[in-house]
Amino acid sequence: MQVVVQALVPVFVLIMLGHVLRRINFPGGDFWPQAERFTYYILFPAMLVFKLGQARLPVSAYADTALLIVSMLLAMTVALVVVQLFWRWSGPVFSSVYQGAIRFNSYVGLAAGGMLLGDDGLSLTAIAVAIMVPLLNLLCILMFSLVAGQDKVSVKQVLKAIATNPLIVGSVLGVLWSYFEIGFHPLLAGTLEPLSNLALPMGLMTVGAGLQLSALRGASAPFLVSSALKLLAFPLMAVGLAWALGLSGLLVQVAVLLATLPTATSAYILARQLGGDAPLMAGIISGQTLLAMVSIPLMLSLLW
Repeated sequence: MQVVVQALVPVFVLIMLGHVLRRINFPGGDFWPQAERFTYYILFPAMLVFKLGQARLPVSAYADTALLIVSMLLAMTVALVVVQLFWRWSGPVFSSVYQGAIRFNSYVGLAAGGMLLGDDGLSLTAIAVAIMVPLLNLLCILMFSLVAGQDKVSVKQVLKAIATNPLIVGSVLGVLWSYFEIGFHPLLAGTLEPLSNLALPMGLMTVGAGLQLSALRGASAPFLVSSALKLLAFPLMAVGLAWALGLSGLLVQVAVLLATLPTATSAYILARQLGGDAPLMAGIISGQTLLAMVSIPLMLSLLW
């Protein structure tokens, strides 16, 4: 556990640093929203192309990753439907519980994957992220259309958003770069490497800057249920499914890591746009990010 904690401490220190800097309004203005855009559209795609482009993973790793990820998402969806049969929350509330229990913060995942599992772990984490992001977007939007009264969801717009997602584009380019063994010219490598090195610390600080701790006042049953499912039950589910599918090794470590992550900050935007409970979603995001500082080291130490 000590090794895991030591590797993860910098991750959470950077998150809290971003939160503190945002609270004291440094460096001021609208720096942090713009920094998040820069990280999302430039730094992370550059890192994914550079890291994945150098990876030499076997072809079987892609199929195994897809199989495990799809199994995890479907199993958690079924579990959440069963939970909803018991609690019977309103549609907007359940949509936020659903997002909170199944989505993940890719910035934290990629940072933790690289620090804990090295370059191979980072590459496999990036592949898993590229598989999870479109599936999660489709699942969450479908759930909104079913429970939150949204009957005007445009399939074309959803597919366009997925196809142009910078994380997916960067991952696909990186995989193709690796598959065809193109390699990086020293000039290109000299440009991508510093951008890649900047991506994770900047991404983590923007996560901290986006925390809304005031949303945690009066934490409710939906918050507690969503957090328990995401931070505790999902990692156990990942291990069980990996065992049932006969998978082991680095892939299982990556799957467990992704399952332990707090939910994505982008879930708030989706909740606000598609009729979810946005204040509850803000509380789930902020609360899970804080709770994950304890739950991630604990679950990884138990399950790795």
